Formats: sequence, C-alpha cells, structure tokens
Amino acid sequence: MTSVDVDVNGGKLTIETGLMAKQADGSTVVKYGDTMILATAVADKRERADVDFFPLTIDYREKTYSAGKIPGGFFKREGRPSEKEILSSRLIDRPIRPLFPDGFTCETQGIVSVLSYGEENVSDILGITGVSAALMISDIPFEGPISGVKVGRSEGKYIINPTLDESPLCDMELTVAGTDDAVVMVEGGGEEVSEEALLEAISKAHEEIKKINGLQRKLREMVGKEKRTVVKPEIDAEFADKVRSFILEGITAAIKVPDKLRRQTELSRLFEDTKKHFNAEEECNEKEIASVFHDTEKNLVRKMILDEGVRADGRKPDEIRQISSQVGLLPRAHGSALFVRGETQALAVATLGTTDDEQKIDALEGEYYKTFMLHYNFPPFSVGEVRFLRGPGRREIGHGSLAERGIVPIMPSKEEFPYTIRVVSDILESNGSSSMATVCAATLALMDAGVPIKKPVAGIAMGLIIEDGRSEVLTDILGLEDHLGDMDFKVTGTEQGVTAFQMDVKVAGITSEVMKAALERARIGRLHILGKMKETMSDARTDLSPHAPRIYTMKIKPDKIRDVIGSGGKVIRGIIEQTGAKINVEDDGTVSIASNDESAAQEAIKIIEGIVEEAQLGKVYKGEVKRITDFGAFVEILPGTDGLLHISQIAHRRLEKVTDELHEGDVIEVKVIEIDKTGRIRLSRKELLPKDSGSGKGKEQTQETV
Repeated sequence: MTSVDVDVNGGKLTIETGLMAKQADGSTVVKYGDTMILATAVADKRERADVDFFPLTIDYREKTYSAGKIPGGFFKREGRPSEKEILSSRLIDRPIRPLFPDGFTCETQGIVSVLSYGEENVSDILGITGVSAALMISDIPFEGPISGVKVGRSEGKYIINPTLDESPLCDMELTVAGTDDAVVMVEGGGEEVSEEALLEAISKAHEEIKKINGLQRKLREMVGKEKRTVVKPEIDAEFADKVRSFILEGITAAIKVPDKLRRQTELSRLFEDTKKHFNAEEECNEKEIASVFHDTEKNLVRKMILDEGVRADGRKPDEIRQISSQVGLLPRAHGSALFVRGETQALAVATLGTTDDEQKIDALEGEYYKTFMLHYNFPPFSVGEVRFLRGPGRREIGHGSLAERGIVPIMPSKEEFPYTIRVVSDILESNGSSSMATVCAATLALMDAGVPIKKPVAGIAMGLIIEDGRSEVLTDILGLEDHLGDMDFKVTGTEQGVTAFQMDVKVAGITSEVMKAALERARIGRLHILGKMKETMSDARTDLSPHAPRIYTMKIKPDKIRDVIGSGGKVIRGIIEQTGAKINVEDDGTVSIASNDESAAQEAIKIIEGIVEEAQLGKVYKGEVKRITDFGAFVEILPGTDGLLHISQIAHRRLEKVTDELHEGDVIEVKVIEIDKTGRIRLSRKELLPKDSGSGKGKEQTQETV
C-alpha cells in the first residue's frame, strides 16, 4: 500500500492505493477524519466508433453501514440511488468530464463508495478528489489532477470543510473544484451574500485545492501507470475543405435566424443536403461530415460574438430576452404562475399541505423532515422531441435542487407559516436556462399562494466565449450558446445578494477576473428580471386560496399533551372524528389544527382549549361532584382538573355531613378561592349563595349528570 497525506484546515487528508480494488484501472481510498471513501476508475479497452461524445458515467453510492445503520424498508439493503446520491454523482461528474482528451471514446466509469461517514460532512467532495486520483494513477488518459473542497462562512470567517455542526451556522457554503490554474466548478448557496464574498470564498478554497492537487501528483510519481495513447481521428483535409466550402454560406445564414425551431430546421435541411451532395451513405462518411458541420457552426457562432458583438438571436452580449409573466392561471391550484423569457417557459404551481405532507429524509447523518420541496420536470415536447416519459432523470433532479436552493433562504419559518409547501415547475418551452426560469416562476407562484416570502428571488444564466486570448461574457444564454460556449454560470438572488450559485466550464478553467465580470453582469441582469417580476406581482397575497387548508397553531404545556391525546389516542381521535380536522401534537406542546372548513378548525380549537384550560383564581366554574369525603367534596371544574370543596365552604349553615347538601353527580357552581404552589385548588360554593339562605337546594339542579 502506498499512502500520501496533507494538512487541510487542521485535519489530515490521506490518499492511499494498493490495498483495495486492485483489479480496477485505478483505485484510491481517501480519508479525512472519520470519513473514508473508495474511488475506482475503469475504462473499456475498446473504443466506441458510434458515438460523438465522451461516454463517462460517475456513480456515488452511500453504504448505510458507513454510519452504523441498517437500511429501512422490506428488503433491508441499499436500493435505487437517493436524491443526495444522484446530486453527488453530478457534483463529481461535472468537473471531471472536461479533463479528458478529445478523441478518447472508451466507455469510462468512476464509482465512489462511502465506507465510513463521519462528522466531517465531506464524503461527496472527497469523491471528486478520489476519482481524480484514481484516474491519475491509472492508464486512462486524463488531463488532471482536480480536487474539491467545501468552504463556508460563519460570523464573517471562512471555514474550509465545515463539519455537520458548523454547517447550520454558516450563512454561505460552496463546493469548489479546480486545477492548479483555475476553478472549473462551483456549487452552493447563501443567505443573500455579496458577489465580493463569493469571490473571496472561492479564492480561499482554491488555495487548499492546489495543495491537494500536489498530493495527487506525488502519488502518481510513486505508483502511476503509463497512459494509453489517444489518436484523434483525422479527417482528410481536402474533403473537409470541400464540405466547409459547401456549407459555409448556408450555416452563416442559418445561425442568424432568431427563432430556435426555424434555425434548427434550416440547419437540419442543410445537413441532409450536404450528405446527399457528397453521397454520404455510399462512401460512409456521414460521421466526417457531421464533425465538419459541427465545428463550422461552432466557429461561426463564436466568431460572430467575438468579432461583431452579435448573438444568434440578434442580441448584444449583455442583453436579456423579452420577459413576461402572469399569475393565478389555474383556478383550483393554491398558487400558479407562468414565467416566459424569450423561448423558455416555466409553469410553476404551489401547493400548501399539512405536517402529514412533510418529506422524511433518512440520510447517513440522521433522519430529518423537509417542509419545502421544489420539483422540476422537463417533458420532451418542451424542445419539440418525442421520447418515453420516465421518472425524473439526473438532470431534472439537479435543476430542481438548484432552484430549491435558491429559494430556501427567503422562505418563512415554520412558526411564521406552518405549512408544508411543494412547488412543481413544468417546463413548457426550453431554449436555455429553464432552471433559472423555474426560480422566477416559483417565486411568483409562492406569492400567488399567499406564502409570506421574505423577498422575491430571480435567476439568470451566464455564458462565456474564450478564444485566442479574447473573451466575452454572455447574459441570459440560449441553448445554442450553452452547447457551443465555454461556460454555464447560474446565479439566483434577491436585490440584496446571492442565494444560490452554480458554475460549470468546458475549458481548463476560468480566471478570477472573468468570474468577477460574469458576477457583475449577472447582478445587473438579476435586478432587471426582478423589476419585470414586480410589475406582475410585488408582494404575497394576504389571503390564501379558498381551496387551501387552513392551519392554526396553539401552544399547550407539555404535561397537558397526554390529556389531549388520551389513553391510546382515544381523545384526539374523538376530536378528529367529531370535527374532521387534522390535528398534530409535537413534543414541545405545539398543536397544529388543519382543515379546509374554518368552522371545523375553530371547533377543534375550542375542544382542545377546554381540555388544557387551567383553573384561574377568582373564576366561577360549573363543575360535577366526583367524590364525597367526610371533610368535603371533590368537584371537577375542568376536564381532568378537580378542586376541593371543603365542608365549611358548601353552605352558610353548619353541615354535619356533606351528603346533607351534595351527592356525587351533582352539577354545581363553585368559585376558585385558592391555588397553592403545588397546584392544588380550593373551591367555595358558599360565596356564590345569598347570605340569608341556609342551603342552595331549590336554587340549583341536583343529581344532574354531565
């Protein structure tokens, strides 16, 4: 076994190889504190000639034994990947993918297995470092190394790899991955943090990344294998020139068509004409034609932006597409909004639920509940395609998570708004940045539903073209610019600051100067979009939809919880059956009553208030005589609350026996005259009777049963 280590924020990060998974092309074990992951990399020896992309798969899987747990469910074993595992797989894939050489088409797979889960809360970012290290020491061609760290900020101080205890105290937390020279991926969020704070956090993270990259190079020098030779397929230069000459004029005209579908139609027609002209089917050169076609389109689009400052739809680099929005489209939904930016449409619908609708998350760090969920759907018709409808894919889960992260900081607390909230975003049209359109639509839908959000949030996607030492930042990118550009940089935030941030680059990395310029353009664009949203709706509705449940909360003493629930839940079930309301009692004494019928909710509240009501000094109650003793009677003045009515307080006349005046089951009026420190209650009936009367008989009913 070979091992190397380095100090990261006072903790030792160790990379080992040679003990586990030795039949993989490359395998490493990465340790940091009690957290330990196994990362493997394997590439098929056969190249795939039928693909025009790099066939890479990254899988991150958590073993429940890593946290000393047994899986739930019937089968008691790990099943389909959780949302956390899918998001972590994407987190590792995105910075790794751009670092493979062009022309390498062997099926490649990286697998990260969490073997031990500690309080360090870094298993996912150790996966970035682990897969990179496994690729570095393998024979798989890889232009790394790359490493990842987390950075948080608490009370103005930056923390590298904040622990599970430190994370909740941070007002910003980012995952950053990079090479020695530049950052290639950033993902995270914050509570309206400034662009300057983001740049400073990324800079702090990059310093640690360089140290870990050095550790990987050291390991490669010790045990690295010789890399495979990659031969990039060469197209005959003369043939490429002929194809380029044939298509140049047509592509130049097509890329200037502003409408996406018309542009795609023109390009598809030109491609088919090119194949026919060069007899592609007979000479089997369709793949070469496609390569020249793609490269020509890419070069022309990029050249037009850099040389002319004009984009495919005619906009300037910093120009935002036309924006429109409307709310309240769906009469039965609790809140709905349609947000349109250019040829991208997002329909967001907000639904209000009760505590029964909370999502239970069984994670390695423990169980917890989510009261806000945002789900993103990308149906095929949104891009004019046909495909089977399946469950949400990695992309849909990732986009939904990003949008959710951007909105969470402005959501009200459970005490302010005791609802479980679900927002669904259905993308109806897509031409770039549908996840950011989701943020805008979801914000409007929440306000339409009457959710008292702190501030509106908007999102915008930025792009980048880098070529020959020149660069141009693009605001509000099209799908074409995402595909042919060098960066996809998404930012969400309020007027005051950033709430979520995600950056992916397709080149070796970008400098801090370029990132600073992109953040400033994003800030200006975000403010513009927020202004357009406010024209539609500036504040949340004060009233909820008539179809939304009404939830009321009340606080009772914890020692009264058993009285509300009753033996075996008998009391609370009776209230639910009687009123039809949903009732939830928490351990701290918080009671939630939910019902679509307000009168039913008020009836349930009244019953519970009666159960938990406590005696008040000087107050008069009508109570039932429960027990007779020689010295007095015990009268139940409230459910479960008795007081002593002493024989001397029953009547003005002297009584020999209590039964001379009272019997069990009598309903009488009594006054509370004393409550001692232990809570014992003394009652008086005498004080309520006229002084000239010797008895209360004849003035009150006797032998009356409640």
